[in-house]
Amino acid sequence: MPTLKDDNFQQKEDSKSKRIKAPIPKMGGKSSWRGFVIYGLLGILLFAFFVMTSSPGDRLLPSEPLSTVINDVRDSKIDQIEIDGDRISVRLKDGKEYISRKEESESLFTAFEAAKVDPTSTKIIVKDRTFSQAWGTILTTFLPLVLMVIFFFFIFRQAREGASSVFSFGQSRAKQFSKDMPKITFNDVAGVDEAKQELQEVVDFLKHPEKYRAVGARTPKGVLLVGPAGTGKTLLAKAVAGEAGVPFFSVAGSEFMEMLVGVGAARVRDLFAQAKRTAPGIIFIDEIESIGRMRGMGFSGGHDEREQTLNQILVEMDGFAPNENVIVVGATNRPDLLDPALMRPGRFDRRVALDLPDIEGRKSIIKIHMKGKPFGKEVDIERIAKRTVGFSGADLANMLNEAAILAARESRKEINNIDLEEAATKVKLGPQRKRLSSEEERRMTAYHEAGHAIVAHYLPHVDPVHRISIVSRGSTGGHTLVPPAIDRYTETKTRLLERIATLLGGRAAEELIFGEFTTGASSDLDIASTLAREMVTEFGMSNLGPTIFAPRPQFGTWPIGESVQVSPELSAKIDREISRIIDTGYEKAKEVLKRRRPKLDLVAETLLEKETLERDEFEKLVGKPVSDGEVKFKKARMTKSAQA
Repeated sequence: MPTLKDDNFQQKEDSKSKRIKAPIPKMGGKSSWRGFVIYGLLGILLFAFFVMTSSPGDRLLPSEPLSTVINDVRDSKIDQIEIDGDRISVRLKDGKEYISRKEESESLFTAFEAAKVDPTSTKIIVKDRTFSQAWGTILTTFLPLVLMVIFFFFIFRQAREGASSVFSFGQSRAKQFSKDMPKITFNDVAGVDEAKQELQEVVDFLKHPEKYRAVGARTPKGVLLVGPAGTGKTLLAKAVAGEAGVPFFSVAGSEFMEMLVGVGAARVRDLFAQAKRTAPGIIFIDEIESIGRMRGMGFSGGHDEREQTLNQILVEMDGFAPNENVIVVGATNRPDLLDPALMRPGRFDRRVALDLPDIEGRKSIIKIHMKGKPFGKEVDIERIAKRTVGFSGADLANMLNEAAILAARESRKEINNIDLEEAATKVKLGPQRKRLSSEEERRMTAYHEAGHAIVAHYLPHVDPVHRISIVSRGSTGGHTLVPPAIDRYTETKTRLLERIATLLGGRAAEELIFGEFTTGASSDLDIASTLAREMVTEFGMSNLGPTIFAPRPQFGTWPIGESVQVSPELSAKIDREISRIIDTGYEKAKEVLKRRRPKLDLVAETLLEKETLERDEFEKLVGKPVSDGEVKFKKARMTKSAQA
C-alpha cells in the first residue's frame, strides 16, 4: 500500500497489523476434535460389547446338531469337548473341529445319560463363565443408560449453543479482503473508461487524502454504480479495492435480511463499525436495491424489516455521527427502485453509469479476454467487435470462452472465425438443437427466414443481413440475424417502421407462397406489436401527435395498483394507430416480396440445401444492399439536380 503523509497513518497501520481477525470456522478445530474423541470412545465400547457377546469362531467352524456329538462320543471319534455356556466345541481325533449347541439350562452329561452313552473315554472341559457373564450383565444394563445420557447431553449442548448463537445474528456477514490477496486492477477492466475515471479519483483520495483536504474537498460518502447486467459493476468494485490497497468489505444486499426483526439494522451497525476501525476502507454492497427500496411502499407498515435496515444505512452514511474515510460503493441495475434519501448528495455523492460498450470498448474487452487463448492468424478483432454490437462485457467473455470450448471439442490447437461466429450466435440464441422435421416444415421455415432476409435487404434503412439459418436454436425453428452495423443511441421513425416491416416479412412470405400462416411468427408479431405501441404511446411517432399517452410509472410515483388513465375514446384511437402501423408494415413487406419473388425462391431453395447462409453467400445471390450512406448520397444528388 502506498505511504500516506498523514502523521497518524503509521500508527494506524501498526495497530491494524496487530489486530486479530475474526476466526473463520474450520473443520478440525478443538470442538470437532473433542467430538471425534467422544464418538471414538463410544465406538470402542460398542465394539467391545459385541466382541464379548459373540464368538467369531462360530462363523468359521461348521455347525452340527447335538445328536452328532452323541454319536461321535459313542463311536470314540472325539478327542476333546469344550463347553462354554450353550456352545460346544468339538475336536475329533483326526484333527477336524466343529461346534454344536445345547440348551443353556441343561447339562451335556444329562444328554449323554439319556442316550446311554459313556463319556468317560472323552476329555471334557467346562469353561468358567462367571467373569464374562458379569461383564455382559454390566454392559447390557448400563450401556443403554450411558448412551441415553450422552445423547441428551449433546441435545442440551446444541440447544445451549443455538441460544447463544442468537446474539451472533447481528454480526455482519461481509467478507473482508486485504491487500495481500490476489487483486484486480483497472488494467483488467475495459470498455467503461468514463466510469474508471470517476473511480480513479476515489482511489486517489484514499491514497492521498491530504491533497484533497488542502483545497477543502471532503471524502465522497458513496458511489453508486448503475448499469445493465453484465456491464462490469462488480468487476469495477474489485478494481477499486485492488487499486486502493485498503480493507475492502464485500456484502450482498440480501445478506442483511433475516427472519428476526432488527437483525438487518444490527448487521449494518456492525459492518460500519468494522470499517471505521480499519479506516480508510471501502464497503461494497451488491444489489443494493434489495434493501434500499423506497420506503412506504411495503405492506408491513412502518416497522418493515427492510425499512429499518435502510434507515440504519442512511444514518451510518450521513447521520449525526461523522463517517470519515469509509466509502460505500453500491451496485444496482434498478436505480428507479431506490429511495430518494439514499440517492441524495451526502450519501451517494456520485452516480456512475455503465452502458453497453461501444466498438472501441468491445475491442479492448476482447483483447483482455483473448489472453491465454490461441487464435488463428485470420481472426480479426475489428470484425469481432463489429459483429457483437449490443454485447455486454459478460457476453463477450462468455463468447470467447464458448469459442475456446468449441475448438477444444474438435481437438484443434487454435480458435478460428467459425468458432467465434458459432459462439456469438450461441450466446444470443442458444445452442443448436438437432431435431427431426418434415420436408414441409423445413420448406415453410426456409421461406419464412428468406422473407425476413429479402425485406431487410431491399429496405434502405435496415442494417445488412448477417446470417440466415433454418437450424433450430432455443425455442426458434430458424433465425435471421440483422445486427446493427454501428452503435446507435437513438432511432428514427423511418428506421423503426422498416424494422417492423422486416419483422413481418416472414409472415408475409408464408401468405405469399403457401396461402397459410404458421405459429413460427408469434415472436416476430410480439416484437412488432410492442415496438408499434411504444412508437404511439412513448415516442410520439404517430398521427396522434408528439404526446406520451402511457408513460411507464416509476416505482413510488403512484401508489401500488394505480396507473395512468386514458379515456376510452383515446384508448380506441391508440389501438387503431397501432393497427395502422402494423398493417402498413405488413403491406410494405408483401410488396417487397412480390417484386422480388425470384430472389425469394432462390434464397429459400439455397437454405433448404445448405441450411445456413452467411452474409457473403447471401449477397452473392441477391446482390449488395443499399446502405444508409448511399441513400443519403442519392437524396443529396437529387436535391442538387432539382435546384439546378
